[in-house]
Amino acid sequence: MIPRFKPSLDIQEFLKIFSINRGAEKKFEKEFAKKFNAVDAIAFPYGRSAQWAFFNAIGLKNSQIIMPSYTCSVVAHSISLSNNTPRFIDINLDDFNMDLDLLREAINKDTRAIIATHTFGYPQDIETLEKIIRDAEERFGNKIWLMQDCCHAFGAEYQGRMIGCSGDVAVYAFNISKIMHSIFGGMLTFQDQELADKVRAWRDHNFKRTSIFKSIKRRAYLFAVYIAFNKYVYTITCWIQNNTALLDTFTKAYHLDDEIQFPPDYLERISNVEAAVGLVQLDKYPEIIRFRKEAALNYSKNLANKKNEWKLPPIIDGATYSHYPVRVPNKQEVMAEYLSRGIQLGEVIEYSIPDLKCYKNIGDDCPNSREASQTTINFPVTK
Repeated sequence: MIPRFKPSLDIQEFLKIFSINRGAEKKFEKEFAKKFNAVDAIAFPYGRSAQWAFFNAIGLKNSQIIMPSYTCSVVAHSISLSNNTPRFIDINLDDFNMDLDLLREAINKDTRAIIATHTFGYPQDIETLEKIIRDAEERFGNKIWLMQDCCHAFGAEYQGRMIGCSGDVAVYAFNISKIMHSIFGGMLTFQDQELADKVRAWRDHNFKRTSIFKSIKRRAYLFAVYIAFNKYVYTITCWIQNNTALLDTFTKAYHLDDEIQFPPDYLERISNVEAAVGLVQLDKYPEIIRFRKEAALNYSKNLANKKNEWKLPPIIDGATYSHYPVRVPNKQEVMAEYLSRGIQLGEVIEYSIPDLKCYKNIGDDCPNSREASQTTINFPVTK
């Protein structure tokens, strides 16, 4: 069975389960900043905690924050839980990113921040995005914060420029389905040291040090991941996932698309074992990206005969291919067919956020996002 995703894990990560890993958090921050061309980086327990903390640290409340409609719902949850209101912008169906023409029209006097998600590793046009924001700031006379959501796009580039270096802050997340992972965890990166110092001070004042209990749980989780993704075991893992509710209890504690909530440990700092695993993954990053790019090229070549029935994603310089998303007219049939051949396809984003019941009152209609949620499958791009 080929899994729909598989974390890149070797003996180096496994050994961290049994190590003390003292000081790993600070080292991870330093090395992450260096790897992704930032002046500073600040670690958090989750990417959503990082976004929420940033809005709180800069004192942003009771404001409108614009974001794409087709992305993970936790982005909207981080906005709502920081006492702000999300405004949803529809996407382009060619690269799944926010439609910048619609963004230009949507910015108003209440807009105080924009989150640009580089979905599936496809870089947004950051030059046009920056110009739209400059024009809006001049028109409305107030600061509009720009957050680059790089959770699918570690190191992605637009015309040779790394997207995480654009704007005020970039956010990354490290759960096991991401390009690189640290078991769980998140990171903010900055180009402005003064802003980074302000956010770090807020984090240090409001987040608790990791408990021993959490550290043990993270080690146990990583150990379980090794077992679950073992090539001899994964068929059983897949059967349990598809035919029982055994894994639901764990999943629902950390993420429910239609409920505005955070995990119970969202205010506990990233553990040293997570940071230590992240450091190993940083060393592997070039190889991880190289494999994903090769996989995307191979799919584009081998699935070319499906072009009349399926909409294949573009091959773009600078993309990181966190996923290889294909739009098909009969999603469940295609997934069942490939599963019978031992290949598990995925559904990463199964909804348009404005259609979730917790955000329906906002009233943004995003037909492209809805279509993407109903037709998109993802082919495996990991070893």
